[in-house]
Amino acid sequence: MPKAVLLLSGGLDSTTLLAVARRDGFDVHAMTFRYGQRHATEIDAARRVAARFGVHDHVVADIDLRTFGGSALTSDSIDVPRDRDVGERGVPVTYVPARNTIFLAFALAWAEVLGAADIFIGVNALDYSGYPDCRPEYIEAFERMANLATRATTEGSLLLRIRAPLSKLTKAQIIQLGTSLGVDYALTQSCYDPDTGGAACGHCDACQLRLKGFAEAGIADPARYR
Repeated sequence: MPKAVLLLSGGLDSTTLLAVARRDGFDVHAMTFRYGQRHATEIDAARRVAARFGVHDHVVADIDLRTFGGSALTSDSIDVPRDRDVGERGVPVTYVPARNTIFLAFALAWAEVLGAADIFIGVNALDYSGYPDCRPEYIEAFERMANLATRATTEGSLLLRIRAPLSKLTKAQIIQLGTSLGVDYALTQSCYDPDTGGAACGHCDACQLRLKGFAEAGIADPARYR
């Protein structure tokens, strides 16, 4: 089984991504980040998901993006928006500056150590309009950079691929795909601002997109909402 590093947030998309990687025969090494986000429930969810899928190993890396702030997810001075029109254009305040670049850089380092040629990230179509580091051209550019940046690639022993198999799917399609692969979405956490018991708010962008996706897929959302 070829080794792969997979970015696992514990959310709906990355959990489906893990199911796809396992279906496709990869030996998955999962990486989650404690980056100063508002809550730890997504880290707990990532641990549950990693255990359920029996990944080869699961690393929780500590980095503190609260040092810079600049996002509703990493700063107490910026509120998480609620009941916003998620079709609205522009970059929302829940965008974390350079987050995917930072995460992929960590994944790249681990992939080189492991001798893994594949890095999985769960970006998808619904994120394109809001988050600049979820666009296909960004993923393609990072892949080109990665193949210029490491000893393994410059010496010719490795060709790195950034895999984003969900990139052209809607939320409903992602949910249908995951369901067909046996994903238990009750394990996942999508909310930007859950309560202390882990119940989702139902009003942030992430909750709205999740609820809309389940409704369009014709499947009941098993998440707990307050």
